Amino acid sequence: MPELPEVEALRGFLAERLDGRGVARVQPVAVSVLKTYDPPPDALEGLAFTGVFRHGKFLDLRLAGGESGELHLVVHLARAGWLRWQDRLPAAPPRPGRGPLALRLRLAGPEGGAGPDGFDLTEAGTQKRLAVYVVRDPREVPGIARLGPDPLSGELSREAFGALLRGERRRIKGLLRDQGVLAGIGNAYSDEILHAARMSPFRLAADLGEEETTALYEAMGTTLREAVDRSRGVAAGRLKAEKRSGLRVHGRTGEPCPVCGDTVREVSFSDSSLQYCPTCQTGGRPLADRRMSRLLK
Repeated sequence: MPELPEVEALRGFLAERLDGRGVARVQPVAVSVLKTYDPPPDALEGLAFTGVFRHGKFLDLRLAGGESGELHLVVHLARAGWLRWQDRLPAAPPRPGRGPLALRLRLAGPEGGAGPDGFDLTEAGTQKRLAVYVVRDPREVPGIARLGPDPLSGELSREAFGALLRGERRRIKGLLRDQGVLAGIGNAYSDEILHAARMSPFRLAADLGEEETTALYEAMGTTLREAVDRSRGVAAGRLKAEKRSGLRVHGRTGEPCPVCGDTVREVSFSDSSLQYCPTCQTGGRPLADRRMSRLLK
């Protein structure tokens, strides 16, 4: 799943290519992708891009011009969605089918009319969660309206972070992933942050002392900033590989921990899994591989 660093890199990638460009056609292919109907997607046609923004894991493409005024094309890539830039899109219109293509946006050419370039939104797998919204204000998107503070924004101080944890009787792994608490962190980077903080994913947030809270806050900022720096300037098609190359424990079950050399372990749930290093994070004790697991004694 694309998380804060990858979505931020996509934001920068698109900002360089879309600023001032007009929309020639918007062609939804998958019925499930559109989550709004007013304004319709063809209301974007003829408008020009005026900015690209990020809200947590949401991409916000702002357009303005004509009678429609300002509109926003908001995209959430979910678990298996992706944006594929195309310097030369196929001339034939896309056909609905079983393929991964969910929506195609073709940019206008310099002389007006349809140009050759644009982007496709695609989604692999059978669970269709990729979401596209056409709205007048991004806060109309429910997922954006409920977002917590961005971990890399100036609004989240160490004191504000501590206040978010205070009294929370939830495991810290789940709390980091809760978009209503912190915007943009998912399964992969929560594993990476906890490994950097040398903290068990099953610690209760309310039990963290001041020093542990500070260590977690600093690990969160460092991990995310380093990931953003690695992703900056990388072409959209290579971002997934770049993400994988920078991960220390997530997705590396059975491999040696790059810090201590212990074997990276996994806890599997019904629809996801987490990875951790026992030596770095749990005092050498493995975690039981079930949803309600506790440290084995």
